[in-house]
Amino acid sequence: MMVRKVGFICFGEVNTPYERLKAKHDQALKVLENPGVELVDAGIVLDDAGYETADKVIRILESSRFCCLIVCVAGWIPSHAVIHVTDRFRHVPMLLWGLCGWMENGHIVTTADQAGTTALRPVFEEMGYRYSYVYSTMDQGHPEDKIDAFIRSAYSLQRLRTARIGTMGYRDMLLYGTQCEGTSLRSVLGIETEPFEMLEMIQNSENIRQADIDKWKSYIDQNWCIRNKNPQAEETVERGVRYALAIGKKVEERGYDAVTLLDVDGMKKLLGFPPAMVFMLLNRIYGVQVIPENDILGSATQLMMHFATEETVPYLEYYEFFKDYLLAGVPDFIPESAADGPVSMLPAAFGLLNSSLLNVSEVKPGYVTCSRLLYRKGRYAMHFYTGNAKKPCAWEECGWDAPAPQLPSLAIYPDSCTIEEFAQKVGGQHTIVSYGNHTDMIRTMCGLADIDIL
Repeated sequence: MMVRKVGFICFGEVNTPYERLKAKHDQALKVLENPGVELVDAGIVLDDAGYETADKVIRILESSRFCCLIVCVAGWIPSHAVIHVTDRFRHVPMLLWGLCGWMENGHIVTTADQAGTTALRPVFEEMGYRYSYVYSTMDQGHPEDKIDAFIRSAYSLQRLRTARIGTMGYRDMLLYGTQCEGTSLRSVLGIETEPFEMLEMIQNSENIRQADIDKWKSYIDQNWCIRNKNPQAEETVERGVRYALAIGKKVEERGYDAVTLLDVDGMKKLLGFPPAMVFMLLNRIYGVQVIPENDILGSATQLMMHFATEETVPYLEYYEFFKDYLLAGVPDFIPESAADGPVSMLPAAFGLLNSSLLNVSEVKPGYVTCSRLLYRKGRYAMHFYTGNAKKPCAWEECGWDAPAPQLPSLAIYPDSCTIEEFAQKVGGQHTIVSYGNHTDMIRTMCGLADIDIL
């Protein structure tokens, strides 16, 4: 489990009984208790004239590195006391969180928490802080889901600042929407994009130990179901493992978090090897996120969602639109974790391309969030929606040798938009699928990174 380090400060007025502030401070910490969160509790800040409590907190926080700072308001506090602390950490995403009052002898007792937060929210905005605002209420409790979404979002953005995408080649099929303006991507999200040549994979492949190849051939034999297995399939497995381990050398050498390959114009046309199993093994062996066709923006979206959810996030490609659902599938592979049941491979050929092993596994159904980062008019934007993903009816892609395989696919029924609304905002042919509703997390990430939401 990824551990997210979080800074925490509690603010309250000097005239408020300290034992009450301490009780609210302790209550807030309990809300934040999570196996995946390490708290740096800096304590309580009062509006004392000499900023003694504020300066003590600053010293504690300056000695730690955290992905975000929770500014917890336990009662009214003059804004100068808060800004004295927070402005030292303006480079860190902040969560402004107002606590609430309580019932006593049949009536409300309050320390004016939301007087404090409503005085601060416009100040935070004017100061240019990257922040979100949440509040507790007496009738609904604490916004635990929103707090968790914020922490995950901030952590994801922190990880992205040191993330690296390896792209073997560039601009497969001369596509436009998969390209990357590297400087702006580094500026906005921190992701470094690093191209390397297919020749390097070929050179590395000549120096792979047979013992390592045999190890992963054995894994495939034990864990994947290869239908209609033949001598050509055996050769394909050997070659696929060799290529995966060759790219893996580059992954380990450069510390890639995601990999995308020159797929159609490279491995398929020049090497005669559709790389479905290569992608699967890269994810399985090295834990990197994978997507075909030099789709760098797809890789960036994968990393955003992977760091936030701690899950491998597959891609799907849109094939058909219907009145109330979208048919989305992949003409090559899904990662093992996305398969519903055993991994199923099939020797298959498409058009003029060479035959290879195609992943024909079923895709897990469930509630999904589909997202896609895009670049338009000099700014980054995110298109996303939620919906129910179900097993599709029988279908085939024209061009496969008969009998045409049933490709890994889902019928996605959006519930956050109509099909027409989706169609007028869709950000590309590839979408990144994460299981669950991650709307709050995506909105928070985009807000903190100044990414437009479509």
